Amino acid sequence: MSNAETITVPHLGTSTIGHQLGKAYDASLPTLVMVNSFTTSVELFRPQFADERLIATANLLAIEPYGHGRTRASYEQFTYWDSAIANLQVLDALGIREAFVLGTSQGGWIAARMALLSPHTVKGIIPLGTSMDAETQRSRDLGCWDGVGFCAPAIAALAGSVGDDWVIPTELVDAVLVEGFGENVRPEERTFWHTTHQQNYVGDAGRARLRTSTINLSDRDGLHSRLDGVRCPVLWMHGTADRVYSAANAREEIELFVNSANAELRVVEDGQHFLSASHPEDVNPAVIEFISRWT
Repeated sequence: MSNAETITVPHLGTSTIGHQLGKAYDASLPTLVMVNSFTTSVELFRPQFADERLIATANLLAIEPYGHGRTRASYEQFTYWDSAIANLQVLDALGIREAFVLGTSQGGWIAARMALLSPHTVKGIIPLGTSMDAETQRSRDLGCWDGVGFCAPAIAALAGSVGDDWVIPTELVDAVLVEGFGENVRPEERTFWHTTHQQNYVGDAGRARLRTSTINLSDRDGLHSRLDGVRCPVLWMHGTADRVYSAANAREEIELFVNSANAELRVVEDGQHFLSASHPEDVNPAVIEFISRWT
């Protein structure tokens, strides 16, 4: 069962932001913010919350972006910049002055946005299975997916209002899971995410949040020209089996963090797109090492 809670922040006409702490906050430890991937929720980080060494290293704080999990806003429209701002406001509301930020897929570019917006707060970022580009021909030429093509059918299908009994179609959940975990999604993992998605995306409000989240994925702005503004250290981890964004793209983009205190790419053999969930045995020790180095 999830231990997620909500907290109120002022952004977007006031918002309630879904979040989960791994244990009672300990001011003597650094904090690791974790930002989940498309349509998932704080539950994506179950392998991190279950790691006793990681829990002993840092306060683990998973935060759900707009359109995801338990996060809600007074305004109906939102972007990834809004999620970055709200995450920073969650830290303020919790009295946390500094944090490292780990982000899986879309969480990676939210982490980068947080570092750009508040360099005095973000002490380091750990992007996983991500891209810093928009959905461009450049990225497709480097072996990344066609994100616009993936999203377009869902954007069209979700355009009309629905009744209170609507839930996210399982075929859309399955499409996300295959991209995130590969072809061989474990049955128990599939069942868990079917249930979780159908709790989070219900009725017309759920449909609208899902559609805007899908539009954001398809139409987002790239960060290439802004990445020289990231000054904190960067540990980018990327799996060789990532079906969405390629390791070749990561190798090019890590070079764009020209003013970072240290920018490193680690390629994980057979790692999937949802790398924090598919390969915690690689991710978690690397995160512990990174936090310990830069604290």
